[in-house]
Amino acid sequence: MQIGVTFLGTGQAVPTATRNHSAILVTYKNENILVDCGEGTQRQFRKAGINPCKITRLLITHWHGDHVLGIPGLIQTLALNKYNKTLYIYGPKGTKRFIGEIVKIFIQVLKIEIVVEEVSGKFFENEDFYLEAVSLEHGVPAQGYIFREKDAHRIDKVKLEKALRGVQMSKKDAVSLGRLQQGKDVVIGGKGGKKLSGKQLTYVQPGKKVGFVFDTGVCKGASTLAKDADLVVMEATYSDAEEALARAYHHLTTKMASTIAKKAKAKRLILTHISQRFEYQEKKLLHEAKQYFKEVEIAQDLMQVTV
Repeated sequence: MQIGVTFLGTGQAVPTATRNHSAILVTYKNENILVDCGEGTQRQFRKAGINPCKITRLLITHWHGDHVLGIPGLIQTLALNKYNKTLYIYGPKGTKRFIGEIVKIFIQVLKIEIVVEEVSGKFFENEDFYLEAVSLEHGVPAQGYIFREKDAHRIDKVKLEKALRGVQMSKKDAVSLGRLQQGKDVVIGGKGGKKLSGKQLTYVQPGKKVGFVFDTGVCKGASTLAKDADLVVMEATYSDAEEALARAYHHLTTKMASTIAKKAKAKRLILTHISQRFEYQEKKLLHEAKQYFKEVEIAQDLMQVTV
């Protein structure tokens, strides 16, 4: 199953003509998970042609304005469009208090159901995937997130076709094939039918991992989020020449981000949180990053990728 990632906003603290504040939408089956909600995110949904009422969860990395100032407007938009789900909001320590203040100041009557949780480690899991929060270093409570698809048993269709030659199947055998996919031995064709080995006819398809590393300095958490990721989305606020500034403000340079991804053996890196200083100079950042990690690109607003 494909994981969709839509970059609704890819800028830093000050938006530009081409970059809105931070917001990324992860789409998987019936889930639409928003990572951060910078100012103007609700309009970015419209520009991307996505109904904001599809959102199921909001993950907040930290409580700096460029990552959260879109929350009041988003909640109002959902209410005005008769949002009929429960909006689950997850974030670091302080999130419950801050959401309470947003509701108190901006939303006189809360017309949608909201559940707020302050999380760490694995905090949500269903039969298809789980979400995990990992602490980062940014001078305030901050964390990145892992979206991890679970491993799945798949039937080797070529082997199955060969095994079923000459076997008369019934409608009931469809249920047996479902058990076969789970790795169980089954008998096809009724009494005296053919026994099929789940071990021999199935294989495990590893689940995909997407890591989100927003504002942080170089730290263990960033490496954990990137480790063996099929895709890691990582901030790169500063260029190589600005390493001192990056360290002072707990951010990453292109070199730092690319080096983390390489050491963590990530398959693909997309850099985001691009400063206004590099408006129309993204090629410079990309050139720097590629010196340390080849499978890297620079995010653009409304860019969509699949994993």
